[in-house]
Formats: sequence, structure tokens, C-alpha cells
Amino acid sequence: MEITPLSEQEIQQLRTETEGTAQKIHFNNAGASLPPDVVVETVVNYLHEEAINGGYETEYKYDDQLNNTYELVARLINAGKDEIALVENASTAWGIAFNGIDFKPGDEIITCEMEYVTNLIGFLNVQKTRGVTLKIIPNDDLGNFSLPALEAAISPNTKLIAMTHISSTAGGMIPIVEIGKVARKHHILYLVDACQSAGQIPVDVKEIGCDMLSVTGRKYLRAPRGTGFLFVRKEVQDKLQLLFMDGFSAPSVSLDNFRPRNDARRFELYEKNRAITLGLGKAVEYALNIGVDRIWQRVQYLANLMRQQLAAIDGITVHDFGEQQCGIVTFSVNGMDSPSVKNKLAQNHINVSVGKAISTLIYMDKNHLTSNVRASVHYYNTEAEIKVMCNTLKALHVSIV
Repeated sequence: MEITPLSEQEIQQLRTETEGTAQKIHFNNAGASLPPDVVVETVVNYLHEEAINGGYETEYKYDDQLNNTYELVARLINAGKDEIALVENASTAWGIAFNGIDFKPGDEIITCEMEYVTNLIGFLNVQKTRGVTLKIIPNDDLGNFSLPALEAAISPNTKLIAMTHISSTAGGMIPIVEIGKVARKHHILYLVDACQSAGQIPVDVKEIGCDMLSVTGRKYLRAPRGTGFLFVRKEVQDKLQLLFMDGFSAPSVSLDNFRPRNDARRFELYEKNRAITLGLGKAVEYALNIGVDRIWQRVQYLANLMRQQLAAIDGITVHDFGEQQCGIVTFSVNGMDSPSVKNKLAQNHINVSVGKAISTLIYMDKNHLTSNVRASVHYYNTEAEIKVMCNTLKALHVSIV
């Protein structure tokens, strides 16, 4: 199906609906996107009502809208509403899923070189405490994940395939759909970290074939910080141990037994910030109204344009590898460390981030990188903003020389 590109008029309207775009050039969307004004208003208005009417009373009033957040998230990733748990962030979501697996000595986990630090710590922990073996599939010389290497690494002891779709410190992407086919063929649990994916790229858990998927709200979904969600396939929910429970997650209780909820909300606790839950729902609705396929088309266009213009600047090295690349663009400036580049750009009202070695330790060590500059585009960014950043970097390099 042909995708209708975002028009200039639409982009200007989306920028008008995002106050922050008038203040800064924001290329730190992989850290935290600028939220739409309607998301901010939703959160602030709810908090105001809580202050006037009371927390429980306001929750009761907005019960339908709060529950609708589950519906919206389910639509976003093509899941069932009963397969969604709302949590604080992607690390919490990933940890609930991963630590709920009943690992035994001798079990094997297969992962990739792009894995995020939090996930790597989880792997190392079960190595130490449960005698689990970790296998890492390196990218090839072109920066692509090797499916044949994955097949060769699978053994009767393989308990889990865990993949980060998009790295924190690189623009490449892991082929999670193709990996899912391998996982299904071998009947292996499959956990996907889609922290940087949702809101940038169409995510379909049925197409991916994953059992569990973790997401944050603050990045490409443009939701408030402190929001995220976990997808757990219905057939897998009973196989995961619950790490914590309360009367919400396990509402059936007697003096000698309890029974968890019959949906993914068993992985939640009752008390959470209802205002930002509504904000998450509003952000997801905003993305769905635009069309994630249209967002992805725009993000790819801007990221490719940025890479081309950066690569043409003397003294700048672009570090992104692989056939599939996303809205994250990583680079370095000869003669200047990444934090200094970030600070110089900030002085010119341009937001970027520093990709630290610890964030994607395997990949960064392999490529001898201690850090890089991470510029991440979103659909509300413009060609003119990319030109401003590149001109600023050109002047910066001239001053170094």
C-alpha cells in the first residue's frame, strides 16, 4: 500500500502543536522527544483535577479514558488489550519479563552485540546466580546481524533469544521479524527490547513473533517521562513468575492461597501516576492519528539527509553501519570529544546527546569507541534544522583547525 508522505503544511501544523520546536532544534528524540502540547495539557489538567477533587475521585471520573490507554497501546503494536501492562519505563518492562523466566543451570541465552546495558546486566546476573550461558551473535563486517550465525548458535539448551531492535548508540537495526521466525521454528522464548522503536517504526508483535516486548513512552512516542509498557503474549503469561504482587495484580485471595489476574495487568501494581498514564494514551493516539508508517517514512528521509550532509563535512566521521538504519545518527568530530561537541551545539540551541560506551558495551568495544555524538531526528524536525546543525559543526571544525 502506498504511503502518503507528510506534507509541509502538516509538518508545520505538528510543529505549531509542539511548543518546544519554537525554542530549540531538538535532535535528542532517542533520549526524550518533545511532547505535543495536548499531551502536556492532558497531564497538567488531570493533576489539577486531582488537587481540586481528590486522587481516587478523579481516577473514578476518568476510568474509561485510563482503560482506553490499554486499547490504544494494543492498537499501536497489534496486540490484545489483555496482553498489555503499563509500567514506568522500558527497563522495568524488560526486567519484569526477563526475571520472570525460570532459568536453570545450563540454560542458554542468545543475544546481539547491540544489546543495551540494562539487559546485559540482567544476562550477567543470571550467569552468576543461575549458571546460565550467554551467546553473543556479532554483526558482520558490513554491520548486519547474521541469521545463519543465530541458527548455528541454537542448541537444545537455548532458553531465550533476547534482542534490542535499535541500539542506544548506533543507527543500525536488528532484523527482529526474521529472528522471530527462527525463534518460532525452534519453539524458543523471544524477548524484544523496542525502547527506541515504538513511535518511530511500525511495530507489529504478531509479525515479529515475539513473546515479550518492552517499550518506553518518552522517546519516539513523545509521551511523558516515567511511562512505558510491556507486551506479554497471552499464552506465555502463566509461564512467567510474578516478581511482586498486590491486591490489584492478584485480586483473588484467601487465607491459604491467591490467584493472579487473567491478563497482563498481573505484572503491574495498583499505585501509579494516573496523570501520565493518560498522557501516554494521548501520545499514542497522536501517533496513530498521524500514522506510524508515515512517521517512519519521514524519519528515514531526515536521517538519511543528515548522514549525507554530515559525511560531506571535513573532519566528521559518521559511525552508522548496516543495511537497515533508523532515525538515530551517530558521529564524531576530529579533535574534539563528544561531550564538548554536545555542549557547543547546546550553546547554539541545538539539542543532541552523547552515546556512552557503557550503553552498548559490546558494540562500542568492538568498534573502539569510547563515545559518540548522537543526533536523533523525528518527524517534526526539518531540513532547515539539519542545515543549521551542519553549518554549526562546519564552523566548529574550522575553529579547531
